[in-house]
Amino acid sequence: MQFGKIVPKATMQRYPIYLKALRKLASNNVDRVLSSDLSDLVNIASTTIRRDLSFIGCLGKQGYGYNVDKLISTFNDVLGTGFDEKIVLIGVGNLGQALLNYNRWDYVVGEIVMAFDIKKELIGKKVKGIPVYDVEELEKRIPKNCRIAIVTISGDAQQIVDRLHQCGVIGLIDFTHTHIQVPKGMIIKTVDIVTNIQELVFETNTLKKFQ
Repeated sequence: MQFGKIVPKATMQRYPIYLKALRKLASNNVDRVLSSDLSDLVNIASTTIRRDLSFIGCLGKQGYGYNVDKLISTFNDVLGTGFDEKIVLIGVGNLGQALLNYNRWDYVVGEIVMAFDIKKELIGKKVKGIPVYDVEELEKRIPKNCRIAIVTISGDAQQIVDRLHQCGVIGLIDFTHTHIQVPKGMIIKTVDIVTNIQELVFETNTLKKFQ
């Protein structure tokens, strides 16, 4: 779906929050919602919600609000949650296996279809129902048109990323905690739990000072 406005990054980061709340409303047979009601659910100002939704052409009617099913459908287009993404996982250690526990994510963004590792005891077997291959076979085994990979290893992470890029992967979820350089045209999303905790500690300490 094409939109006439460029959606700000901060706004795009709020869209999944709205979508999760909207799915909950739909599961409770709610067919329309006011921005004020949605605000109560997600703890985001209703003025911000209305502005965010306007970027994707969703304008609520005063006194009526928004059609829940229509909003969900629009977000599916915007966020790509209707895509059948074939995601690959690099690294089947404790973190990798934990991620496989949440595979398919309610079938909204595709699924991890295979994993790669260097451990001989894992290669050739299935973990959480997902086949594990030798990372040396990456180029041979990776699905055609695979665009997204999750990397949980630390050793040789840069080399793996370079190989993934050569295979056509353009989106990377990085759990490695190491510095990775990605080529132009590749998007990386770094998940750093330690940094998030540090930021939260700082914010809570700051909040405490003003209470």
